[in-house]
Parts: sequence; C-alpha cells; structure tokens
Amino acid sequence: MTCGTSGPPRPVSSTEGDRSGTVVDMTPEEIADLVHLRRARDFIDLNYAQPLDVPAMARTALMSPAHFSRKFRAAYGETPYSYLMTRRIERAKALLRQGKPVIDTCVAVGCTSLGSFSSRFTEIVGVTPSQYRARDHRDLEVVPSCVSMFATRPRRTMVTI
Repeated sequence: MTCGTSGPPRPVSSTEGDRSGTVVDMTPEEIADLVHLRRARDFIDLNYAQPLDVPAMARTALMSPAHFSRKFRAAYGETPYSYLMTRRIERAKALLRQGKPVIDTCVAVGCTSLGSFSSRFTEIVGVTPSQYRARDHRDLEVVPSCVSMFATRPRRTMVTI
C-alpha cells in the first residue's frame, strides 16, 4: 500500500447534485480567508512544539484573534487551540509508542505542565500517557506511516460526569 490519493480524481458530471459549498460558490474574499487559514494551520503543524497562542496563530493568518478563531472553527471544525493540542497529542502518541518517558514526551511536544499534558492526553485518548506507553504497539509496525498516522489520530472523547 502506498501513501497518497486513492486513485485519479473522479470527474464531476453536470447532472450531479448541488455544488454549494465548493470553491466555485465562494467569493474571492472567502477564498483568500481559506488561504490564510491554511497558512496558519501549516504554521501550527510545523511549530506545535513551540509556545503558541491564538494571537500568534492569528498573525500568521493576517486576522484578529477573535475573527481568526471564528473562521478557523468554521473551516476545520475545532478551535485553533484545540487543533494545536490535537497535533501535540498526536505527536506524543508517536513518541510514547517508541518508548520515550512521559516527562520527556511532554516537553518534546511543547507542553510545560506534566499535569495539564496528562489530563489533556487522557481526555483525548481515553487512557493516561503511562497506560498508552505500556500498551503493545507492535501491530502498527507493519503499517505505512501515513496510514498509521490516520489510524492513531487522536479523537476527542465525550466525558460524562
């Protein structure tokens, strides 16, 4: 199995349904906003281990923090900070699978508080970092990294009290 697309693009016939929500239906300003949001998302992906806050991310998108947060959530379905933490947890899972100590993993992904890191990790993954590290991850060794990354991507779990 190789990484990448699942085949050639499928042609769109003129008889197919509604095309609302596509780039064709967007104004130039909306397209420009998406370009800026993508730039900010790429910035987060590259700099997840650095101290980042919403104003810094918003500057990358050339938007005010409030406007950036609204647009980002509308485009990607989660807030910029939530996206950042998801990237950090995603990377932490990879490091923990390699056997790295929890405290080293916490620092490597840009978290400054072990308690906050452990709480957020448990909230998103469903087990503590130590429990996750102790699991047998050999089943992922034969899977291509792009598939493994998708399959192990953190998904937020609902906590009931």
